[in-house]
Amino acid sequence: MPNIDILVLAVVQGITEFLPVSSSGHLILVPKLFCWTDQGLTLDVAAHVGTLLAVLVYFWRDVANMTGGLVKIAQGKRDNRARLIWLLLVASVPALAIGFMLDRWAGDALRDYRIIAGTLIGFGILLYVADRMGLTVRRIEHMTAGSALAIGFFQCLAFIPGTSRSGITMTMARLLGYERQEAARFSFLLSIPTIAAAGIWKSIQLWQSGDYADVERALMMVAFSAVTGFLAIAFMMYWLRRASFAPFVIYRIILGCVLLYGIYAGWSGECL
Repeated sequence: MPNIDILVLAVVQGITEFLPVSSSGHLILVPKLFCWTDQGLTLDVAAHVGTLLAVLVYFWRDVANMTGGLVKIAQGKRDNRARLIWLLLVASVPALAIGFMLDRWAGDALRDYRIIAGTLIGFGILLYVADRMGLTVRRIEHMTAGSALAIGFFQCLAFIPGTSRSGITMTMARLLGYERQEAARFSFLLSIPTIAAAGIWKSIQLWQSGDYADVERALMMVAFSAVTGFLAIAFMMYWLRRASFAPFVIYRIILGCVLLYGIYAGWSGECL
């Protein structure tokens, strides 16, 4: 794969992982549209590492507080800073279980362009409704294990391409009455165990395959996906202090409609 392809895919991964527009949908559509070959497992792992670095760096204070709390718990002392770790673990359990089963048995069954179009539109509308109807009264400090679990179950829908992991978790958080910024913050922090688990699983597959080629381009993928991911998080947190999710909903609906038009106009997934 030429370096320009890797650069584009790294930017797409970094941006769409944290904006509520679906990274999986874009990473299926973009290579297909331009006849790019599959990036392979090595670069897939690198993309996950890059986006994980982005969220760890941006939320370093939360990560440091959670780590400090965990150290105190390990020493037999109570520390409220470890509570957020508990909430993230509770919210992660459903997706980890469902993700493992889908990876083993579903394969590429959900990578259908009509499914991507439908989820882009349908879950985009749901995000808009949740954002309009949801109260803005709660912060992460108010979150219960039940709320975290509910967000975790919604996260499972993100295994359907076009849904958006960040989008669907923010949707549920808004339905539960969490402020826009707090919904985004919890969604991004929740990506840490989710992306880490996906990266570890893919690394195991990579180790079993014995294919360690493309190391230089993998480092390039890590760097660019990390930088663009960090910028996407910063933009999202800035945007939600001042505005709503409406522009992302509009983008989802337009992209879904264009994709549906292409499908019913005779496009069968061939390259442009």
